[in-house]
Amino acid sequence: MTTKKIALITGASRGLGRNMALHLAERGVGIVGTYRTGHNEAEALQREIEAKGGKAVMLRLDVADTASFAAFAEAVSASLQDRFERARFDHLINNAGIGLHAPFADTTEAQFDALVDAHLRAPLFLTQRLLPLLEDGGSILNMSTGFTRFTLPGYSVYAAVKAAVEVLTRYMTVELGERRIRVNTIAPGAIATDFMGGAVRDNEGVNAYVAQGIALGRVGQPDDIGRAVAAILSSDLAWANGTSFDVSGGQLL
Repeated sequence: MTTKKIALITGASRGLGRNMALHLAERGVGIVGTYRTGHNEAEALQREIEAKGGKAVMLRLDVADTASFAAFAEAVSASLQDRFERARFDHLINNAGIGLHAPFADTTEAQFDALVDAHLRAPLFLTQRLLPLLEDGGSILNMSTGFTRFTLPGYSVYAAVKAAVEVLTRYMTVELGERRIRVNTIAPGAIATDFMGGAVRDNEGVNAYVAQGIALGRVGQPDDIGRAVAAILSSDLAWANGTSFDVSGGQLL
């Protein structure tokens, strides 16, 4: 399999990030993935991609630790040279994050800070640090959420931080336009993963309740998002810029 493009995906060892990596690798995209604690899962993903003829490198990164970004950028640069014989990569997917279900009245400052660190500080300062390694004409995809469009109790702070990411995305789009770097967000609806304890995936009652609010009659699967990411980053959508893609099956319309 010929590697024509390279994508860097944060939080690639599990969940949606893993699925994105697999779908992109199927299209011949080389993968630089990150993990925080899931070393074994990261290695398993790398082996799976390479068994199918793709190329992948997995690097440890805690996106909440901005002090580590300089060393991480150096590790990315070295991996690009050693594994791909390239100086730059083509796509940055700011996927890694954490969840929180709590009424705003009960949300602590520590919880607030953790969400801001993972979902706002990280994509801003990590992208800033990696810009010299991102190809002109490349792309950035930030993760948002359907909760910025519809409202369910308990997700106020999580949704507010993701809304800030959508605004940041539009500013990044304008400011990186001279380099022809396009920047978008993807906003998944309810997906059957282990995110937020895996209730949508593992609890039949929760799954059925959520599904009744989705026009297509089911909750999303990781493949629904992985395929969408691969499509958004492809040349077929090269004129899409500064926008948010709602990929929810029509949830709570």
